[in-house]
Amino acid sequence: MAIDEPLSPPLDPPGPPGDADSRRLNEMGYAQELRRGLGTFSNFAISFSIISILAGAVTSFWLGMNAGGPRVILLGWPIVGFFSLCVGASMAEICSAYPTAGGLYFWSAKLAPKNGPRWSWFCGWFNLVGQIGVIASVDYALASFTAYTITLYRPGFRGTARTVFVIYLVMLVLHGLLNTFGVRMIKVLGDISVWWHLLGVAVIVGVLFIVPTHTEGLAIMTKGANLTGWHGPFASIYVALIGLLLAQYTITGFDASAHVSEETTDAATSAPKGIVRAIYVSVIAAFVMNVAMLQAIPKGMYDQIAGGGLTAGANLFTAAATGASGKLLVIISTMGQFFCGMACITAASRMLYAFSRDGAVPGHRLWHRINPKTRTPTNSVWLAVVLSGLVGMLTLLQTKTAIPVAFFALTGIAVIGLYLSYVIPVYLRLRSSNFVPGPWNLGRWSRPVGWISVVWVAFVAVLFCAPVFYPWRTLVNFNFTLPIMAVAFLAIGIFWAVSGKRWFKGPKVQGTPEELAAIEHELSQLA
Repeated sequence: MAIDEPLSPPLDPPGPPGDADSRRLNEMGYAQELRRGLGTFSNFAISFSIISILAGAVTSFWLGMNAGGPRVILLGWPIVGFFSLCVGASMAEICSAYPTAGGLYFWSAKLAPKNGPRWSWFCGWFNLVGQIGVIASVDYALASFTAYTITLYRPGFRGTARTVFVIYLVMLVLHGLLNTFGVRMIKVLGDISVWWHLLGVAVIVGVLFIVPTHTEGLAIMTKGANLTGWHGPFASIYVALIGLLLAQYTITGFDASAHVSEETTDAATSAPKGIVRAIYVSVIAAFVMNVAMLQAIPKGMYDQIAGGGLTAGANLFTAAATGASGKLLVIISTMGQFFCGMACITAASRMLYAFSRDGAVPGHRLWHRINPKTRTPTNSVWLAVVLSGLVGMLTLLQTKTAIPVAFFALTGIAVIGLYLSYVIPVYLRLRSSNFVPGPWNLGRWSRPVGWISVVWVAFVAVLFCAPVFYPWRTLVNFNFTLPIMAVAFLAIGIFWAVSGKRWFKGPKVQGTPEELAAIEHELSQLA
């Protein structure tokens, strides 16, 4: 099958949905190696858990408080939500046509009018960089909140950079173990995660509206704030744009629904719906939660909480709702982050598995290997854990300042890497003349929504490289996202020019229909 050969949309043959899914996967050249154990809700749960408003909307709360304040935080959710939904809908349309674990890099190869392997290479590696960045940023925030939680019960505990890093490694290992037990475990925990997030947000909102006294109240919603140090005629506009990054960091990782599509029944409709629903449900819930958090800020404590850095949200919980209720809110957020980190490992391991299946990753035969008992890519799970652990070493350079420089760099790597990989197939789809839509599509809105997505991603990529605080040319304020991404881009490009272009030909066909059937039969006998 040629790289640029168009694939017709999946038909609706008789038989169980899983059989149709397997046949569709066979048409794309792959055997059904992974076990299909996820339904529509569970597919949505993976993306919803990675977006995790209990993670992003709480751990990046400091950014919105410093850059723009309440007014920008509240405007940011509908603005960023709209544009992110455009990106997600454009991706969902392509996912419906090509429901495979490779997702974005596979789509890029199929949609590129020429140089398909090169487009696929860069898209896949950008996605992988973003996936590792997401794991590192989420689990580092989780480690920080875990250390904060410990101090609530043991005030003498010191959450130093080394201590938090050790907790970070422990969380990575726990998430690796949970992902080793198979898709059934992930399904159960993913479903629990959805309800934990929804009920957890309800509890946080209820407590923050009922318990606190002497708060700023709803009057704070129209106020702005600039605690970044930037001054000048355009400073307020610049700072407001930076404040949008609170919502933008949160609404990311929804490509997970595509990466688990080979484990989802009726994937051509379930996976696209999972992408879109995860975005708009998260935006609505996050907006409501941030309203509750802002109005609960104790009078006279805005600057103090805003200066709390990564744990500013936790500081707010304990300052606004003292005693057991404040501790409960911190624990709810921390557990939400734990579920988020688990889902991040799931998505990254599936992407690594698929990218290795097509030979793009050094040592690909090892990372593509499936555990015959659980039908999960166990080796890829632990590769994701190790890579995330190495990237997380950046946090050991964290200074004593409250400004989370290392964390912001990790979020920048995550968002830029992922969103660049999101927009590459969308851009190629806009240029493609042979794209055949699947059962879930945008119809006549496909092109305008697609171009909006391309422009927005270009804007966001620049914004995440911008310095947040002034003076910006100091170690404690510098935004390391741009140099890190530049090095990553150069490494990916050099790897392609020196070696990759000689052997990476894009998505491979695993074999003839008979060979694919033999692979599936062998796995079914071993399970």
